[in-house]
Amino acid sequence: MIDAIQSIGAFSAVKETEAAGSSASASLATPGTGAAAPQAGSFAEVLGNMTTDAIRSMKSAEGVSLQAIRGEANTREVVDAVMSAEQSLQTAIAIRDKVVTAYLEIARMQI
Repeated sequence: MIDAIQSIGAFSAVKETEAAGSSASASLATPGTGAAAPQAGSFAEVLGNMTTDAIRSMKSAEGVSLQAIRGEANTREVVDAVMSAEQSLQTAIAIRDKVVTAYLEIARMQI
């Protein structure tokens, strides 16, 4: 399942590269300051970043669990890592459910 999630992250990275290559304009500067204005990411970028963070959290929890099995990590570290990974997974599941619900609602609309 993690491999499937990683493929989504790779897909968004390809889209980002294509968008950056085809975009002729650079970020806009805010008048009066030399700072660049923050740009909102696309929906695919946001989802890609969230999946990357969730994968990182799960891999970290797995690594800490293996360290605990070898006796190199204490119980508190394992519990913190696993709870963080569980929270990331629950967030990903909730977002998936909302996207599916929205899709089904749109599919039921009369044209």
